[in-house]
Amino acid sequence: MSGDTLQIFSEFLGTLILVLLGDGVCAAVNLKKSKAEASGWVVIALGWGAAVTIAVYISGFMGPAHLNPAVTLAMAITGNIGWGLVVPFIIAQVIGGITGAVLVWLTYMDHFKATEDKGFILGTFATGPAIKNYPANVITEAIGTIVLILGLLSFSQYTFADGMNPMIVGLLIVSIGLSLGGATGYAINPARDLGPRIAHQFLPIPTKGDSDWGYAWVPIVGPMIGAAIGAAIFLVMT
Repeated sequence: MSGDTLQIFSEFLGTLILVLLGDGVCAAVNLKKSKAEASGWVVIALGWGAAVTIAVYISGFMGPAHLNPAVTLAMAITGNIGWGLVVPFIIAQVIGGITGAVLVWLTYMDHFKATEDKGFILGTFATGPAIKNYPANVITEAIGTIVLILGLLSFSQYTFADGMNPMIVGLLIVSIGLSLGGATGYAINPARDLGPRIAHQFLPIPTKGDSDWGYAWVPIVGPMIGAAIGAAIFLVMT
């Protein structure tokens, strides 16, 4: 593969792994007759942090391992990638998110059939607010993403032992999830929400309900706003 093609593929593969493992922990906690059923928010936050770590390890040697349109936007704003890669990266990330979500469905197919709660089924794929208030929900997602972007950009100013960076990034995700995730489920990543939500729309899951497209714009707009603000803050700092 050419350099750009390999990087685009790495964004697809990395986001696939991210969603497979991240939505996988949501499935484990939410779905009936799972061995991890009802194990709680701490397990989900730890699972997502581990998912990011593993996804970055798997894809990071081929490309920058953004795995998130908001991160891609911030890196373009700060000059870490060219603007010509932004749209291809985002498309690859969303397709990776869809594919990862389909693999979660295949993994837990019988458990989806055993689950009648529409909210738990949708919550396996996509985020949703504890209290639906669109302006507040956008602000929450933006704040979480600002922390994400400032963390990622600030980490670049330090020298970590070889191979440690993905673990530090995973810790950042766990911290955001435990501290800021309770309000909206902390998408902080449009591809992580949109890709699986599309999969939820077309997968043949009994009693799944609707995909809540009325809320779907929030985990897209909030993180992109947060990414721009976080990148701007970092540029001022440096």
